[in-house]
Amino acid sequence: MATPVRRPGRWRPTLDRPALVALLLGLAGVGYRLVLTLFTVPGSNSDEATFGLAALHIAHRHERPVFLYGQRYMGMLESYLAAPLVGWAGPSWPVLRLPLLALYAVFLWLIYRLTRRLFSPWLAVFVVGLLALGSERVVRDQLTAVGGRPEVKPAVVAMLLVAVALGERRVRHRWLATGVFGLLAGLALWSDWLIVPYLVVAGLLLLWAVPRDLAGWPGLTLVAGFLAGVAPMIKDNLGAPPGQDSWSVFQKISTMPGATPSWPERVRGGLLEGVPLAGGLCPSSGCARWAAWFGPLYLVLLVAAAGLGLVAYRRAPDAAARVRAVACLALVVGAALTLLGYVHSALSATDPMGNARYLSVLQISLPVVLWPLWLAAAHAARAGTGVAARIGGAAAGLVLAALTAAMVAATVAFVADAPSIRAEERRARELADTVRRAGLHEVYADYWTCNRLVFNTGEAVACGVLDGNLTPGQNRYLPYWRQVGRAERPGYVLAIGSPAERTLRLLLGAQADAAVLAEVGDHRVYHPPIALRPWR
Repeated sequence: MATPVRRPGRWRPTLDRPALVALLLGLAGVGYRLVLTLFTVPGSNSDEATFGLAALHIAHRHERPVFLYGQRYMGMLESYLAAPLVGWAGPSWPVLRLPLLALYAVFLWLIYRLTRRLFSPWLAVFVVGLLALGSERVVRDQLTAVGGRPEVKPAVVAMLLVAVALGERRVRHRWLATGVFGLLAGLALWSDWLIVPYLVVAGLLLLWAVPRDLAGWPGLTLVAGFLAGVAPMIKDNLGAPPGQDSWSVFQKISTMPGATPSWPERVRGGLLEGVPLAGGLCPSSGCARWAAWFGPLYLVLLVAAAGLGLVAYRRAPDAAARVRAVACLALVVGAALTLLGYVHSALSATDPMGNARYLSVLQISLPVVLWPLWLAAAHAARAGTGVAARIGGAAAGLVLAALTAAMVAATVAFVADAPSIRAEERRARELADTVRRAGLHEVYADYWTCNRLVFNTGEAVACGVLDGNLTPGQNRYLPYWRQVGRAERPGYVLAIGSPAERTLRLLLGAQADAAVLAEVGDHRVYHPPIALRPWR
């Protein structure tokens, strides 16, 4: 990205034109997300609050959680990254998200380097430009601390760059490079299992590029680095009760009871909705019918990229070129395996809107997906090109333009919706302030209210999760549940008209209205005259 230039008496790096344009686009993308971060857009929720509370516990209570509270397969790396800031500045959504913003900036830089190394400088610029845009779905996956995706993407891209550099013989301390490769792989595996397809192809690329090196010290540092990164997961699983190890928990979540969707339904939800949503072509309200074109096209482009990678491998003039060709194929296979795994899950059909986040790692393969279109458009611009090639190149250029326009439109729609997101965030803060001013220190609420309320009050209020029948719900952090259980007169924070509120009012009878302390937005705060725990 930077070319060192020596002059008498001074030294400074200079940027060529593609690098300069990419830098400006990258700064725009980071600046856009910084503004969103400062305004807590996208809005917060209780899942993210759980990571924030873990960061508080790491900083102040010296707790060392390995997995997300109540979910023993998703690592807490994001909480550890945020812990110093949250411990210093206190609970704050922007502070919690700042490390993720830094990870996004690192990902932009790394994907630029990888795209430039494997394909071309201007394709690298185009990729950075697209990644600088951001619909609600894309930005939520990048900036909210809900586990895994923000950190595993730069880790995998860095691993691919290391493997390519080793294969091209550009690395001096090879044992150190393989150690870093192993450490990143271990951390990524601990953080989010969704990245496994890309870890597999990156590992195979490394094995193919430098098989002899791995038989010596570089191989030992590779294993040592991997074990160091994955050590928290290994230690936790060795002491886990039967059925509570990571694999058992992951299998239970992946095979939840219910009707099994057919394969056509899974393909339709995963391909026609999931891929456009994860690609940033759709607003938060969902994908229009016209946006579904990107799903089938994505498959076509993957097949075309695989063909181009095989041709590049066969025509490679040297070993370094062959390594780059294999790296291109690794990106194709990583995307294909990720798509296959997603479509295999029933979630792709039952809730494609809510689960498209599992495809966010496809951003790693964006350069190779655009490669066939970029080549066709570039070839048509050359002198002496035939009519058929020009027509194909023009079509490829139109597709690239349509893709860019769709992503711009989704970004604009997200920005236009920001005031409503901010208003909802203000209501959540007002609710937390109201509960605190009322002198309530222990309350019951639903899952999506509880931990968000605790984080917004800086743990001044503890919250126990109840379901619609006022029976214990998903309490991720059991100390809160036990604290509320010991309270003499716990409060209730319930959505107006919800099943839980209707049940509470039935239990209170004529005292229901008198027990209402406040009404904030679509929630009511109750403080019954006696402790109500109908499940006991």
